[in-house]
Amino acid sequence: MSSIFEAFLSTAEVQEAFGERSFVAAMLRFEAALARAQADAGLIPETAAQTIIGTCKVELFDVAKIVRESPRSGSLAIPLVASLKETVGLFNPAAVDHVHRGCTSQDVIDTAMALVTRDALRLIEADVAQCVQALLRLAEQHAFAPVLARTLTQPASVTSFGSKCVVWAAPLVRSLQRLRLVAPRALQLQLGGTAGTLASMNGKGAQVVERMALDLQLTRPVASWHAQRDEWVALGCEFGLLTGSLGKLAKDLMLMSQFEVAEVAEPAEPGRGGPANMPHKHNPVACMVAIAAAQRAPQRVASLLAAMPQEHERALGAWQAELAEWPLLVMATHGSARALAQALPALQVDTRRMRANLDTMRASLPKGTADDWFALSLAHHAGTLAMQQLAGLRLA
Repeated sequence: MSSIFEAFLSTAEVQEAFGERSFVAAMLRFEAALARAQADAGLIPETAAQTIIGTCKVELFDVAKIVRESPRSGSLAIPLVASLKETVGLFNPAAVDHVHRGCTSQDVIDTAMALVTRDALRLIEADVAQCVQALLRLAEQHAFAPVLARTLTQPASVTSFGSKCVVWAAPLVRSLQRLRLVAPRALQLQLGGTAGTLASMNGKGAQVVERMALDLQLTRPVASWHAQRDEWVALGCEFGLLTGSLGKLAKDLMLMSQFEVAEVAEPAEPGRGGPANMPHKHNPVACMVAIAAAQRAPQRVASLLAAMPQEHERALGAWQAELAEWPLLVMATHGSARALAQALPALQVDTRRMRANLDTMRASLPKGTADDWFALSLAHHAGTLAMQQLAGLRLA
């Protein structure tokens, strides 16, 4: 979280997932899993592993101090490992040399980022699924309700509100489907050692990787991905696409909720979207959050893509830039999904106003002009098609 305004556009849950304490706890999970796997492979003594594992508890560490010292060392992992060794030494001095054996700072940080991103992804998927279910209920309820279709910001013809809901839901369903494919490939263990070869693990690197991936419930990588970021950035691109789809939905709702249109409205709650000095206003706050996220996500995704050309086996600067951008992208995505998940189930839909706007448009036509574009039969056709599409989305 970079400012109070970042928090305003995000959620407490996803901020906690990427918070200092949560991230350090995830790094300690890596160190515990590493010690456990290396003991199983016979690389370190079991007694040393048990001490390390027992010490990898975030409450034993001064998280703020670790974070404060990270800029000087150039990595969050360096002060963490130093503190871990110091703490392990209090219980078993002989175990100190076995802490963090054979791995590098990027191993622990990338793996920790995968762990906290997995937690954030669960939040995102749950809220997007709630958005989809709300839209499908609205689609069924208003399948045949006539409403003006608008192209190039102007009235164009007649569709149904149910059809619009289906069209809004479809890309969200597609995003959930793609996330289920992309996320397991992106959420991988990172373990390569200083040059990605695991050379210091005496030929047992593959065994350690397999054991750690199973322990942390992360995908076992084909090889170290220190400087090969394609699977990871692909997940970031999916977050960008999802945020864009949520932003499109929010922009349509925002336009339909304008006073002059008044076809929908976000739920009315005390203190929500109503300025004290303008009691007539009902600002679409959820739409605002989603649109703001959609405005910012492309720059975050572009930064991830720009950081992909990384030099040799590990990067100087590009990887660090990616680390800084990633939480902000995920936070924006969840902020958008949560805002709409809270608004859509209680969305106020005024079908009488939709019909009135349609009648006003028809009445404005010059005498003798055919009004085939505004025939109510078009809404029936749109609704019939929407019901067919609705069945497909429910199965998806």
